[in-house]
Amino acid sequence: MSKIVFFCIPAHGHTNPTLGVVRELISRGNQVWYYSYDFLREKIQSTGAVFVSCDDYDAQSKLSSKDGARIGKDLAFSTKILVDTTLSLNDKVCAEMELLKPDCIVADSMAIWGKAVALKLGIPFVCSTTTFAFNQHSAKVMKQGIGELIKMLFSIPKTAKQIKRLQEKGYPVKNVLDLISNDDNTHTVVYTSPEFQPCSETFSDKFAFVGPSIRPAVDKIKKTRNKLIYISMGTVNNNMLPFYTECIAALANTDYQVILSVGHLVSVEEFDTLPENISVFPHVDQIAVLQQADIFISHCGMNSVSESLYFGVPLVMLPQTAEQSGVAERVSQLGAGIRLDRSDAPSILVAINKIFDDPSYLENAQTLAEGFSRCSGAKGAADKIIQVCSNAE
Repeated sequence: MSKIVFFCIPAHGHTNPTLGVVRELISRGNQVWYYSYDFLREKIQSTGAVFVSCDDYDAQSKLSSKDGARIGKDLAFSTKILVDTTLSLNDKVCAEMELLKPDCIVADSMAIWGKAVALKLGIPFVCSTTTFAFNQHSAKVMKQGIGELIKMLFSIPKTAKQIKRLQEKGYPVKNVLDLISNDDNTHTVVYTSPEFQPCSETFSDKFAFVGPSIRPAVDKIKKTRNKLIYISMGTVNNNMLPFYTECIAALANTDYQVILSVGHLVSVEEFDTLPENISVFPHVDQIAVLQQADIFISHCGMNSVSESLYFGVPLVMLPQTAEQSGVAERVSQLGAGIRLDRSDAPSILVAINKIFDDPSYLENAQTLAEGFSRCSGAKGAADKIIQVCSNAE
């Protein structure tokens, strides 16, 4: 029996793929402690893990909305926030790790405090990657702009001050790349398939491409028409009333059944009388809907795209962030969806009709679904983590 500690950032999309892995580890007799945030407490505790709250140490939650918008766009600023969180957690986590003596730390690729503590205390480490794995080969395939690359390179010297703060606390890191990137010697679980991952053959055998972690459906969705179109822009940047209105205008009184999930930032009451074929909800059971859907209009979060492709559902894509743009680029490369250049009603309808008229989009989505089904899933991720624990003994 091994003692395993998980660290994650406060995000559903980064937490959800790990939950099945935690259940699998516990079912095999291992003990799991999960450091996360209170709004995720219930779902983490439901796995059987011991939940440890990090809310009092979260530097990002104390930011203004203006500063919050800089996260992910400004490398120097983002590094400062990550280092602030790491140092805030330092005394608590280091003391608890010394007492617990875990066999392994598993940390989300963005929860650098987990990796930093593992390096500092010499604890075996596994990176949990809910996006694509990146190296020089995959970055080219994802068409990372030269402007973004230059901006990142110019930001690196500005992070030296933050790295020095970590070094003064005993963290053996030389530069920001030690924290935000994994080399071929870092054990890494990637929640996608070798087929969907760009250049998967260029990664070492330390990388386990285990496929998406798909939970069972909770609800049942009734399909009332021959074709069902599902629309959701995720759980974070979903304050998109104008786009939802364009979707309704595009699909009103068509032969398609439409299910629109608008999230908590837009009220269902803001919509006038809806056409008979369109239903709007604050939230839906996405897995249940995708099991019935024929097209998914999505923001292209990695989890949402993985769930769509798992059920062989092609996508109409409107990414909102750089990470989502990378996912949309990969879907486009593999012919399983269409990226919107414009978000108006005519463009939406043209994209939908193109997917229905060209069977290759469905065929390509189903091919990716077959690749996902061949992956080892939560069991494979648990195997990797237990292997790291065993090698440390």
